[in-house]
Amino acid sequence: MTDQAPQDANSIDQVTSGDGEVGEVLHPDPSRRRQIGDLIERIKESADKLQLDNTSRGDLKILSRTLRELRYAFKVFSPYRGRRKVTVFGSARTRPDEPAYQQAVRFGEKIVQHEWFVVTGAASGIMEAGHRGAGRENSMGLNIMLPFEQDANPIIRGDEKLVHMKYFFTRKLMFVKECHAVCCLPGGFGTLDEGLEVLTLLQTGKRDIIPCVFLDAPGQTFWQDFLNFVENRLLDDRMISPEDLSLYKYTDDVDEAVEEILNFYRVYHSMRYARDKLVLRLNEPISDELLDELNANFGDILSSGRIDRSEMLSAEKDEADLADLPRLVLKFNRRSLGRLRELVDSLNLGRIAPSNA
Repeated sequence: MTDQAPQDANSIDQVTSGDGEVGEVLHPDPSRRRQIGDLIERIKESADKLQLDNTSRGDLKILSRTLRELRYAFKVFSPYRGRRKVTVFGSARTRPDEPAYQQAVRFGEKIVQHEWFVVTGAASGIMEAGHRGAGRENSMGLNIMLPFEQDANPIIRGDEKLVHMKYFFTRKLMFVKECHAVCCLPGGFGTLDEGLEVLTLLQTGKRDIIPCVFLDAPGQTFWQDFLNFVENRLLDDRMISPEDLSLYKYTDDVDEAVEEILNFYRVYHSMRYARDKLVLRLNEPISDELLDELNANFGDILSSGRIDRSEMLSAEKDEADLADLPRLVLKFNRRSLGRLRELVDSLNLGRIAPSNA
């Protein structure tokens, strides 16, 4: 099993801009360079059209700040994309003597033993606890600038892996885009917003499947009460599907939470869409028997055809470092994301996994 995230196949050099800022520049293959150039031209064209549209100064300030925030955040995270990261959500108001704080410390301690980074909102409470357990060298932060309660915690304060952001929506994008797992501990409106956004993105396929854990402190029922509501109201009232319950895991045991995250990447490595095909990259090949079982049990998520083995597709040529990984290719219907998670669980288990539904 590997705990390492996919490496970028492109070489990276450091450069210094005219204002003295040190950055990184990619040197991809020619076709990739053209694609990047085309995207940059689109950004410039959109900027030019803003003036033709007589866009207001207020709207332009939002766009300008958004682009600058994301550009800087991408730059900070880019050197660390070779390591897997877990985003930890939770209240900034949780005190160090509270069980949830201590649970977050234990989670941070356990997950970094497997060479993961812990990413939090960088403030106090649960966020500080996750960083305290992980240690400064294994912590990354996305701090939101507020007039109260959101100064960076002493573990991450001043670190090069800390980003300060003005907008919640850019911050949430980075939380989810850059992570390989999510762990939600108890929190207020912000934590509920973040946790539900993750579930929404997973349910709709706007984020590749990742493990999402709701972690209570031993003997406490914060998330258990919330998930009871999900099942008793959302599911019973048919506002979600039974398979959606497979998108997350509930526990009050740190070891079980860490195991859930690590096991997700035991056989499964990553996924990528190539036109009408979904490619599942694996850390090791599966047996003929398991492949037959997958086709027998997951035909409902296919738009046509069957699940087959494959070599690397031409659409993946920009990820040459993954060329030797075994692959499964299927025409996924792009709707049944909970069932797709069950398929991934089956790959990792070596047999058809029981459904949370």
